[in-house]
Amino acid sequence: MNFAGQVILVTGAGRGIGAAIARAFAAEQATVAVNYVRNAEAAAQVVEQCRAVGGDAFAVQADVTDAQQVGKLVDEVVAEAGRIDVLVNNAFRAFAFDPERRTPFGELDWDAYQSQFEGSVGAAFNVCRAVLPHFRRRAQGSIVNIVSNLVENPVVPYHAYTTAKAALVGFSRNLASELGPLGVRVNCVAPGLVYPTEASEGTRAPFREDLMAATPLRRLARPEDVAGPVLFLASPWSGFVTGQVLFVDGGLVMR
Repeated sequence: MNFAGQVILVTGAGRGIGAAIARAFAAEQATVAVNYVRNAEAAAQVVEQCRAVGGDAFAVQADVTDAQQVGKLVDEVVAEAGRIDVLVNNAFRAFAFDPERRTPFGELDWDAYQSQFEGSVGAAFNVCRAVLPHFRRRAQGSIVNIVSNLVENPVVPYHAYTTAKAALVGFSRNLASELGPLGVRVNCVAPGLVYPTEASEGTRAPFREDLMAATPLRRLARPEDVAGPVLFLASPWSGFVTGQVLFVDGGLVMR
């Protein structure tokens, strides 16, 4: 699954799942644009790690919920690398996976939903809109959006977060239907709880243990577990796959 000569844009790639995805593409000889919003030092470390495993990388700062910043981001990537072949929409609005401190529905207001919607669907909308002209000119491209297995199995009712991710699935499938004739594929990867990440650090050990016991593979996902399926959906190996959601949760959701 070699990506030599290809340019991959990964949003939210300065840490966690995004960083693991960036490193995995680089290990297959890709050039990776490591998007980050605030932590330039962390993004620089990911760039170094990408180069250490045999690929190339550079960091690009932008808040992907801001359409103007996204336009500049895509222009910068194309100016630096000449093209974009794959887009991975991994960035999302900050969220803590803490079942004991989640906000129940009766205490939520619409602003919480709107914030998560803007962080998931809004961010993906902005980046897809900015990248699409480059895909259209070459009549090819692959988009992989990171969602969540909670859209099928809301084992913890994180209402706003899960609703936004479900909307991102709908967004992805509509985009796949429209862009398929142009040679552009759109798919989703839906991880279960990924540990350790900043978002999951508040998930206490008893809950993690219960979740592992209910999972056929008897463990939680690591960031690196998510990267392989992303690379598969971005590669020619999945060239006849679009509009799909690939669950990466050790068998917790089976379809």
